[in-house]
Amino acid sequence: MSDRPLYINFLWHMHQPYYRDPVSEKFIMPWVRLHGIKDYYDMVARLENYPLIHQTFNMVPSLIEQILKYTDEGGTDEYMDLTLKPATELTVQDKLFILNNFFSLQWDNMLFVYPRYRDLLEKRGYEPNPQALERACRRFNPQDFLDLQVWFNLAWFDPMFKDTDPLLKTLIERGRDFTEDEKMAVINKQLEVMRMIIPEYRKMIERGQIEVSTSPYYHPILPLLCDTDIAKTAIPGVMLPKKRFRHPEDAKAQIEKAVAFHKRVFGTPPNGMWPSEGSVSEDILSFISDAGIKWIATDEEILAKSLDIHFHRGLAEDDGVPEALYKPYYAEKFGYNVSMVFRDHQLSDLIGFVYSKWDSKRAVDDLIERLHRIRKSVSRYDEDHLVSIILDGENAWEHYRNDGHDFLSYLYERLSTESAFKTVTVGEYLTEHPATKRIDRLFPGSWINHNFKIWIGDEEDNSAWDLLSETRDFLMSKHQALKADKNEEKMFEEALEKIYIAEGSDWCWWFGDEHNSGMDDQFDQLFRSQLMGVYKILGKEPPEQYQIPLLREDRRSKLTRELVAFIKPEIDGVVTSYYEWLPAGIYDPRATGGVMHQVESIVSGIYYGFDLKNLFIRLDTGVNLSSPNVFGLTFNLHILKPHVKRIEIKIQKQGNISASLYEKKDGDKWSKAQDINKVAAKDIIEIALPFKLMKVSANEEVQFIISVARGEEEIERWPGRGYLSFDVPTEEFEAIRWCV
Repeated sequence: MSDRPLYINFLWHMHQPYYRDPVSEKFIMPWVRLHGIKDYYDMVARLENYPLIHQTFNMVPSLIEQILKYTDEGGTDEYMDLTLKPATELTVQDKLFILNNFFSLQWDNMLFVYPRYRDLLEKRGYEPNPQALERACRRFNPQDFLDLQVWFNLAWFDPMFKDTDPLLKTLIERGRDFTEDEKMAVINKQLEVMRMIIPEYRKMIERGQIEVSTSPYYHPILPLLCDTDIAKTAIPGVMLPKKRFRHPEDAKAQIEKAVAFHKRVFGTPPNGMWPSEGSVSEDILSFISDAGIKWIATDEEILAKSLDIHFHRGLAEDDGVPEALYKPYYAEKFGYNVSMVFRDHQLSDLIGFVYSKWDSKRAVDDLIERLHRIRKSVSRYDEDHLVSIILDGENAWEHYRNDGHDFLSYLYERLSTESAFKTVTVGEYLTEHPATKRIDRLFPGSWINHNFKIWIGDEEDNSAWDLLSETRDFLMSKHQALKADKNEEKMFEEALEKIYIAEGSDWCWWFGDEHNSGMDDQFDQLFRSQLMGVYKILGKEPPEQYQIPLLREDRRSKLTRELVAFIKPEIDGVVTSYYEWLPAGIYDPRATGGVMHQVESIVSGIYYGFDLKNLFIRLDTGVNLSSPNVFGLTFNLHILKPHVKRIEIKIQKQGNISASLYEKKDGDKWSKAQDINKVAAKDIIEIALPFKLMKVSANEEVQFIISVARGEEEIERWPGRGYLSFDVPTEEFEAIRWCV
């Protein structure tokens, strides 16, 4: 094997939606502040202990702006305001808000580890429906509310601070009976940590250990700003907005604003960019190049589609490693040249979604083994190779024990001591290894399924684009008149800024069927408020339609990923291998803290698949299945069609599990038909259901939903609207899927 090291590029993407309300000028959600004390500082500061680890951090300008508004301009959010309000002065409305929202974090790793916080949750109840909250409001005394105000803000601190700061250590050890002064001290400590964030990045840039890249200012999908019709390339039959949105000048402005802001904050302009959601097209290359950006990054599927190849990873040690993925390319259009690196989808997703469920050392061993396998495979080529691991740098860690500290420490220690690997920033690698391979045709798409479906095509998404178009057209119709007066020209610029904010990707992330934050109505309101602000700045009353929510009442849920092949999982309650459920269909409730940190749901993922004889269901949860809190829960699989049935999976004491099939007898009365033996629950819940038992035949449609109950009370139901469905397979199932 060659002595060449395998170069590794970690790119951590830091981003939050723009939460500032245009009317109150407060942030309506606290996630910038809370991730500020948990992720933005420690992710870069920990590298001081590992000088050989070089990394790239992508900092979205609108995120940095929000951080600075907290630290330099006295910005607050609704959650902070209610934290600072004395517990004895809380109104009933305040109390209901606190009870509903101050448990919004990952329960297993951030709440259950603190006895008093857990007691408060149990006193409130696990399901925050309106009736339960009203009852809890009467049960909580002022000290309970004060302790809850403190714990919500205390629990979000990174272990780096909780383990070393005297104030935080004292409060955590005591755990209860906090005072108003201590509550204020916690908030002051948060602001102190937030003030450390930007200086730490500057310091590590000067040290030469990190590179900070940027994104378009308000995180828009650049190709769609240039031309919404580009969505048809990846999805020819996609339904588009009534009016074609085609404003490449806005894409150019979002990039230029980002570069100028980055230079003001960090002293030098950025060399690299993660286009929002890895979204690229040939239309954006000239704007990126003109702005001085030397490189961009996106997903491996974009490279595969651009080169018209398929990256297949086999099971054998040296089979299927996609060598073409591990080198830089350049895209050129009309003389504009931009270097590109491409995300290893598998490795990035293992860190983002899989390893959190593993023992940290085992997870690191697995990742290192995979990197060794890649190095061995590419060693046959007489050139260096770069593996790009690119993912969200903030939302994964709360699902790890100790906020990912153990995993990252083991990983950085291994990478620092093994000569087979060398970590680099993107810029460092490209300086020594300029891109020499050209992409003749850059396929337009994002990191999600190499298309733009998340942001366009659904009725809600398209309505948002139409409203954006109408508002922008209105503003431009007034532009000539406003230009005549300098004061009115400033009004125009202020109104145009609202347009740029509304072009951000986050609004359409929550519109449509793909995602549900539990706070979609707030995102809807905030989006429309930005557009209404355009009219108000110009002294006009917004049309009535701007008051109407874009969210449909009849929203139906769709799968996150379609079933693609037969599966045969081992029913043992653990993820036996990465490939075990890989072909399965997936429905993601999007109710865990990793998406928008709403109050934690129990079910965090629903997988289904089958062979010719059995239906297999896997349930991922946001709770520890061996925790006493889970004992007594029932997970129900409701079969709606073709025959109404119910499968009950009960979690009993000592972690025992049982499953039974129920059928309706004598009208609406449920009767137990038989027990089901193939069921297991450890890290996950797995069950095998024979089609014969379900009394279904090939080609019949099966409709089902999943619910969770405690006693007779249903806690949650997925999908919230509609149902999941599949057709019972025939022997030709895989052949048909392969042809498609």
